[in-house]
Amino acid sequence: MAKTETIRTLPWYAPPRVAQAMGQAKRYPLVAITLLMFLLVIPAVFAPQVAPYDPVQGSLAKRLKPPVWQEGGTSDHLLGTDKLGRDNLSRIIYGARVSLIVSLVAIFVGGVIGTGVGLISGYFGGWVDAVLMRLVDISLSLPTILLALVLVAAVGPSFGTVITVLVVLLWARYARQVRGETLSIKERDFIARARVAGASHTRIMLRYIFPNVVNSLVVLATLNVGYVILLESALSFLGVGLPRPLPAWGLMIADGRELIVQAWWVSMFPGLAIMLTVLSLNLLGDWLRDHLDPKLRHV
Repeated sequence: MAKTETIRTLPWYAPPRVAQAMGQAKRYPLVAITLLMFLLVIPAVFAPQVAPYDPVQGSLAKRLKPPVWQEGGTSDHLLGTDKLGRDNLSRIIYGARVSLIVSLVAIFVGGVIGTGVGLISGYFGGWVDAVLMRLVDISLSLPTILLALVLVAAVGPSFGTVITVLVVLLWARYARQVRGETLSIKERDFIARARVAGASHTRIMLRYIFPNVVNSLVVLATLNVGYVILLESALSFLGVGLPRPLPAWGLMIADGRELIVQAWWVSMFPGLAIMLTVLSLNLLGDWLRDHLDPKLRHV
């Protein structure tokens, strides 16, 4: 009790107060879900209806307009405009759609590949496990930026290039997680009874093992959405991700890096969108892990 009272007397920015607030936020995911709905899901689904302007068309006469609350700002552009006169709010809204599509496609493809590899590796073991796990080690050791640069040099920046890079980096995470759980599950009694009953290897993996790893896959996928958004933004910022004039958050930050003193809002608002989205996804992933894992459910 004394420790709690001591923490409460500290300023809000003190590390113990921040850690306490984060711990409380993990128990109540409503804030994280609300942020995700208004920052990612609703803008992504209803972008044409919500965005006030076309995200790729601008007017040079309105270039670098500040936010509405700053001197020179206007209610026509609540978050200001960029160096080409494009509306920042509209680009952030459409950027949520880009981020969500990239994340879902990359996680789905990487998850399917990784789950299949993990099930086969953990179930059969032996030389199959050794070969597949060495492939996983190779995938995890690949430098992200170098891989992206090679693909961009070969085929140019595109949506497919970004998806390929992300899938190459993601599938190994799922494979390692599923393989570890499969090694444990396949030794249980219900698997032995399924073998005695004459179930095939494919049926055992899909009917008996896979349902027992779904909870972990859901948590891993939720956490990976934030990771993918952050990685896609970094690649776009460096010029090896999505091509212009797509309204990607990373491209918006890159467009404003040379104007950070003159027009701070060009980079600041998409950066805040990335930070709040990734933070919300991580908090939601932690909450899901605590509630889906029987070992942590009563902690």
